[in-house]
Parts: sequence; structure tokens; C-alpha cells
Amino acid sequence: MSEHRNEALDRLGIPRNNRIILSLDGGGIRGILTLQLLKKMEEVAGYPLHRFVDMVAGTSTGGIMAGLIALGYSAEEIEKKYVELVTEVFLKRGALANRFLNPPLYSKANYRRMLKEIIEDKTLQDTVIATETDIMITAKDLAASEETFFSCFSRSDGYNGTYKNVLLRAVMEATMSAPTYFTPLERFVDGGTTTYNNPTLAAVMEAVGYGGKGKYSSDQLTVFSFGTGTSVKFVKPEETGNPKGMDVAFWLNYIMDEASQDAADMQMDVLRSGLISGLDLRRFQLSLDQNSIRRLPNRRINRVKGIKAKWMWDLSNEELDGIGLDEVGKFGLMQEIGEAMAEYVCPTHDVSREKGNWFRKDLINGKRRDELVSTFGDIERIKTQMSDPDWLDAFPE
Repeated sequence: MSEHRNEALDRLGIPRNNRIILSLDGGGIRGILTLQLLKKMEEVAGYPLHRFVDMVAGTSTGGIMAGLIALGYSAEEIEKKYVELVTEVFLKRGALANRFLNPPLYSKANYRRMLKEIIEDKTLQDTVIATETDIMITAKDLAASEETFFSCFSRSDGYNGTYKNVLLRAVMEATMSAPTYFTPLERFVDGGTTTYNNPTLAAVMEAVGYGGKGKYSSDQLTVFSFGTGTSVKFVKPEETGNPKGMDVAFWLNYIMDEASQDAADMQMDVLRSGLISGLDLRRFQLSLDQNSIRRLPNRRINRVKGIKAKWMWDLSNEELDGIGLDEVGKFGLMQEIGEAMAEYVCPTHDVSREKGNWFRKDLINGKRRDELVSTFGDIERIKTQMSDPDWLDAFPE
């Protein structure tokens, strides 16, 4: 192990014998939040991610970041590329393009061109050879009706991976081809359309199963998992039968977003349950609602275009609700929220590091749930209603 790697591990509180996996969720423009955390993590470690991380995994926007990390870019360098990609990639396909009536909404022409300029024709194996960083990026195969893990591992017996010789830029296009937003790449659509918008569990399975005998072991494995901010749709009980707006649009968005989030939560529950013995999991996620935002350091945001609030704590749930994959107008807001979250994790006023998380442990509360993710339940109401036959019989059919 190189000395710079050992220094980074010591600063992050990771045993020197551990392997490190970095897993990055999908989330469209909300990926700018993840980048603020990754920049702070590099600052704490003292080195770029590819200098001390053994494997990167990503889906959609996380797949873009994973590919660039594996190529040797620092988080700050990726942010510059990412801003350029976001401002250029959401190019409307035409005047009549519409997600629901005439999909897809956007053209991938600029995205494909920019990826070719940045990556050229490097394969997954070329990428792994360059930085010795293993890689996995997800995509959904419509023809086979299954998730595909495009991966390549450096092992003692060579390089392993069914798709190790495919183009990295082809994989990075496949993983972000979100239905209704972009055309599929032949048989492939966005890897986040089903279970693996959060690719953490898949990354652990791939690493332990195919990373080479003895290279990855669950009891000597530290996994960093970064979300993009979850925009949970809290629907009031009285509104479920008649949601606001067009029903088709509401339910399409709801099912796509919530199914993905539920799958991510289940993965975290499994990984935190102790079922995988000895695993060191460190997940960083928050929900975009007032409860969570007001736990972050307050920041002046009046310079952010399109936002009326002067301070972050003044943001309404309406402004935070439904920050979609493609809302470029809220890109600046997500960047500010990401910087505030990075400050929450690493409070720079506390130079002794006695407070905060500093990326040294899982960001959870006493109930082993994500510390910055709000949930609104009503146990007593549910118990009363669901035990009452009169309530059930009178409820509209």
C-alpha cells in the first residue's frame, strides 16, 4: 500500500487493511449535491479519490461521476465538467417534444459529443489500467429484462469482466438514458429505472464475487455510499384518490421515483442489518424538505436564480418538492444544499473534529435510519382506522 493511501485512510478512520468502494446514486442534476460531498471528502483525505479508493460504482448521473473518477479526475475537476454537461445536455429535441405526449423530451447529441471529447475510445479495461481503480456502472437491458452491471476488475490473474472491452462512453450513455427524457441506447435505458438507482448492494456483490480471490472481503471492506438528495412525495391521506395535476403524470413520476427510493432504502436496511458480517458502511443522504434542510447550517441563497427565499431555512416545501432530474433552474440551489450538507458532515468551525461526522462513520440516527431523511408517519391514526370495520365499509370503493 502506498504511503499517500495510508494517510488518506488514517484521516478517514479506515483500517489500513480494508478495501474501499465508492458508490454513487443516480438523480440527474441533483448529482451536483454529491459532488460537494466528494470535494469535501477529498479535502479531508488530502488526496483525489482515485488515489485511495479501490472501486467506484455508479448509476446514471452517479455513473458519469464514477467513470470520470476512474479516469483520474478529482472531484473539483469533475464538477467543472459536470456543470458543462448539465448546461449542454438538456437540449430539447424539438418544439413538440414532450415527456408524456411526444417523448423523449431531450436529444443526446451534445452529451454524446462531449463524452467522445473527454473519454475518446477508452474501454473499461483501459480505464482500470490507467488508475488501478475498479469500476462498475449499471444499465437496464430491456431486451433481456434484467439489470446489467458493466464492470472491470484488476486481479492477480489479469483483468476480469464480461464487458471489460466495451467503450466507457457507451456505458456512460446507456446508464443515463432515462425513459421519456432520452432515447434508449438500443436495448439499454437508465440503470436507475428499477432497483439499482442506488448501486451500493450491487457493487458489494460484484466486488466480493468477481473482484478476485482475497481482494475484496466483506469483513475488510469500507463502503461509501452517496445519495443525490431524495425528493420524497409526501401525499396527504385525503389526496390519494385525487392527486394534484394530471393523474397519469403524477403516478408515472411517483412510481418511478418512489420505487427507486424504496429499493435504495431496502438495500441500506440489508447492509445495515449485520447480515453481511463486518461490513463498514457509510451512507450520506438527505431528503429535500423543510425538516431536513433546517438541520443543515443556514446559508444565504438570495444569489441563486429563480429562488425567492433569502436564506436556506426559509425555503418552502413547495420550492423543495419534486426537484426533478432535469430542473436545470434549480441546479444552483442543489449546489448550495450540497455545500451546506458538506458543512454539516464536516463542521469546519470544529477544528478538533469532536463534532460532526467527518466521513468516519455511517450518517444515521439512534434508530439506524438516515439522519437527514425525514419520514412522516401516523401510527395511531393507522391503527384506529385499519381496526374499524365501519371506517373500512364506508370508505369509497
